[in-house]
Amino acid sequence: MPENETSTASPTDNPAPYIIEGARSSRSRCKTCRRTIDKGKLRIGILIEGPFGTGYLWHHLNCAARRQPDAVTEAYENEAWKEAKEPPAKVPTLESLQKLRDQAAQQRKERKPVPRVELAPSGRARCKQCEELIEKGAPRVVLGREVEFGNTVRTSPVNVHPHCVAAELEQPDAAFEEAGLMDTLRENSGDLDGAILDRVIAEIEADL
Repeated sequence: MPENETSTASPTDNPAPYIIEGARSSRSRCKTCRRTIDKGKLRIGILIEGPFGTGYLWHHLNCAARRQPDAVTEAYENEAWKEAKEPPAKVPTLESLQKLRDQAAQQRKERKPVPRVELAPSGRARCKQCEELIEKGAPRVVLGREVEFGNTVRTSPVNVHPHCVAAELEQPDAAFEEAGLMDTLRENSGDLDGAILDRVIAEIEADL
């Protein structure tokens, strides 16, 4: 049976709650980032109870350190690499993985909310609607589109000119609607000059 995100344990097994090992093939996918776990790459299996019995959900060890730090800590306390059929010769220290956890937490804390209005930090980004470049320093509106990611739906940010907002809101995968949008833009754009924000809001409303 091809190895996927979940590897089912035999009913006669007494499986450990965690396994840390080098991937035995390149057929498994990380449950966190959904990317392939390359053969030999360190991964952690987290035991779950599913409809067809017990099995492991596989994650890159670094991905799990960022998103499931408690599980990684417990796995290290249990020396989960000893549960592998071929224990890895070396695993990173728990301290180094905890640094990844802290960095990820800081990035989430600093992540700006969407939707918002901001000044384009460069002239390299293109408007999602008209596909023209957004000039450096020009106001742009950061909206969102819904993207399926595994079994969840996430909001992917998109940049548009203020005069392209109305067209963007009509997209079938648009994450936001006109109702309440202006109030949310004002709330999320508090670090922008008030006069600039007022002009952008007025330009958007003129097209709606």
